Amino acid sequence: MAQHTASNAPATGRIRQFPLPDVGEGLTEAEILEWKVAVGDTVTVNQILVEIETAKAAVELPSPWAGQVHELLAEPGVTINVGTPIISIDTEPGAGPAADVEEVGSKIGEVAADGRIATLVGYIPAAGSSARRPRKGLPGQPPAPTAAAQLAAGGEPGTAADAVKAGATHGEPGHSLASAGGPTVDTDDGAPRTQAPLAAPPVRKYAKDLGVDLASVSSSRDDGVITRADVAAAADSPAAGDSAPVETVAVQGGGARQGGGERRVPIKGVRKMTAQAMVSSAFTAPHVTEFLTVDVTPMMQLRERLKARRDFAGVKITPLTFAARAVCIAARRTPEVNSVWDEAAGEIVFKDYVHLGIAAATPRGLVVPNIRDADRMSMLELAAALGELTDIARQGKTSPAAMAGGTFTITNVGVFGVDTGTPIINPGESAILALGSIKDLPWVVDGQIAVRKVCQLALSFDHRVIDGQQGSEFLADVGALLADPGMAMVF
Repeated sequence: MAQHTASNAPATGRIRQFPLPDVGEGLTEAEILEWKVAVGDTVTVNQILVEIETAKAAVELPSPWAGQVHELLAEPGVTINVGTPIISIDTEPGAGPAADVEEVGSKIGEVAADGRIATLVGYIPAAGSSARRPRKGLPGQPPAPTAAAQLAAGGEPGTAADAVKAGATHGEPGHSLASAGGPTVDTDDGAPRTQAPLAAPPVRKYAKDLGVDLASVSSSRDDGVITRADVAAAADSPAAGDSAPVETVAVQGGGARQGGGERRVPIKGVRKMTAQAMVSSAFTAPHVTEFLTVDVTPMMQLRERLKARRDFAGVKITPLTFAARAVCIAARRTPEVNSVWDEAAGEIVFKDYVHLGIAAATPRGLVVPNIRDADRMSMLELAAALGELTDIARQGKTSPAAMAGGTFTITNVGVFGVDTGTPIINPGESAILALGSIKDLPWVVDGQIAVRKVCQLALSFDHRVIDGQQGSEFLADVGALLADPGMAMVF
């Protein structure tokens, strides 16, 4: 008689599966970054369940229901298609035998079947307990399949062998630790059955790349899950007969480097979207780039005076703030820089507002959030908006909505000590300004050489929309405003 080692606690209540939602930006997939809950946790409506990364931004998904986490159906680091279930929640824990699993989900902004509207920040509040129950099982141990799942696999509820079979048969994201081959266990009919070695998808890929058979790898964990370190140890062991030899390359300092010194990183998320956008822009809009070197000493002097004012206390005034203000003012005289070519309609669309995009480097790649109606803001309001935008971007919390609808972009390459560059226009816009570093350089002032604060500007524009004269006039206006802020009085 086989021993029943699986958990004998039946799933109870109504089990609802929450599929990866469409966040309303036309994206088809997202990567699971981090789970904020674990199996057995009690959750409330709008409690954050998971952080995901789309091709545009990192987004936190709230819970649509109150209840108890029944199963996590996707692992961190895995890319999931929109509509694929990522978590199941028991909405009536302890209410008796489990009902059929129900998959519920809706597109962001649409009305769900229960009458609520899903948004990026949550759902209409509903009652739910905020108590937290102890987590079930050992750390890292996958939850046991439900009794219904085990019966569907052709076994008897409660047996470890059938639990493994059910997990491997269903092929759902939550059962991704199973793999073919491995040790055997006894079954009720006395016949041996293969038990799959347990390993996460990244570990299985790592083993495949090294030519290591997971069935020959011993786990160092109590729950039997094979780790990356276990695979590496098996690859280095002479006993790993099926392991392919790993080439090592000597490096200076006496160390060794595996795999010929190459490291491969999947192209996904923000990096993938950025690449697609830049290629599309570079090969669609005919780019022209012009450069202007400016003496910005008066601007830097005004900056120091503003920092001493009481109304600017606690607000960070940077050269980017002045550049943003100058762009908004100069765009009034050259509205073409704030327009866009509409190929389908055969029109040039002029915008009566400036949604100013600010290119920001984040740990996940380049993002371009924008300041809405920047042209209607004062210098103080622009400085505050830039500070908030930068803080959110650095935290990786910029939402897709914050990056949509920009009309003009500034990229501040000067913060990296770079003098200038030839920026690529952000798709959906017609011009982009690169702000270079500000350096002390010799400059001729009233016929005399003096040390001044000097900065280089670079303007790239779509020559279909903006003629050379218009682009030159706009760049000259921006330069004049930075060289002499008092020029703003005559614009």
